[in-house]
Amino acid sequence: MTQNVNNLIHGRESYVVYFGDTLIMKRPLPTLNEPAREQWLAKQHRTKDAIDEIHAVGNPRYNIPRMIYIKDDEYQLLEECAPGQHLTKDLYKKLLPRQRHEIIDGIASFLVDMNELKPIGEIQRHKIASELKFNRLDNFIENKMHYWFKDDEIKYMATIRDNIGTFEYDTRAAWSHCDLNPGNVLYDPKTSTLSFIDFAEANYRFIYRDIFAPLQIELGICRRVYETYCKMHNRAKYTMPSVNNENLRLIMKYRVMCALLKRFIKASDDLRLSPASPKGIENNQNKVRFMREQISSIMNIDKQFSR
Repeated sequence: MTQNVNNLIHGRESYVVYFGDTLIMKRPLPTLNEPAREQWLAKQHRTKDAIDEIHAVGNPRYNIPRMIYIKDDEYQLLEECAPGQHLTKDLYKKLLPRQRHEIIDGIASFLVDMNELKPIGEIQRHKIASELKFNRLDNFIENKMHYWFKDDEIKYMATIRDNIGTFEYDTRAAWSHCDLNPGNVLYDPKTSTLSFIDFAEANYRFIYRDIFAPLQIELGICRRVYETYCKMHNRAKYTMPSVNNENLRLIMKYRVMCALLKRFIKASDDLRLSPASPKGIENNQNKVRFMREQISSIMNIDKQFSR
């Protein structure tokens, strides 16, 4: 089994033993040792608990594939397949206006349901730089960026670093999915089914994190999802500022930038000063190209919120 693991459909910890049209079975990778397998099992139970809680809400605006069972003694689980395709920008662009509206409505409904499953926290001050590997960003801009980037690019990113580094805002902790990206949300255009998967990271996080998550950023629907969320949430439990509130605009701006900076930092960690092979050189070139795309996106966000 260990020798054949590379031929299986697998992730960092699990591989697919069997899959069909409606069900999928997973097990931990054979390469994991016993403590890692026990951790894998514990994570599956936490995930199942989170799935069962949100599924019990029974909201017809979205679908939550169930985890049917977990067999502890065999280290395996059986879960439902989510219909459709990953909800990427390319797929979203092809959809009808009605379908796009349903998706925005479904995302906002899901966010409200997740946030209100458990008690909402009290207002507290949050420094957004704490969500970044800020020291790595600072070190790269100050000591390494000049190897691959122009002076005006370095100067601009230094300004962004300073702004992000000092930005704070009032927020609340709420029960959240914590990993909303196109890989964890699927949409079936034939049935208009919007599905949310992978609740392994579900936890208390500051409320704007999921509202302005990578999924909404890629689809360009942050504002519309927020407006819909504000219409749906329980105002008796907590208040949310208007979308036109100046402080909310800054929160939205820097939350989007934060998501882009995470990608920028991750790519910078892979750059090598003196790559020893053609493959290493090519990797550097690809990373720099990707990082320039992030800088361009950050500039566009900057311009958009300066209007």
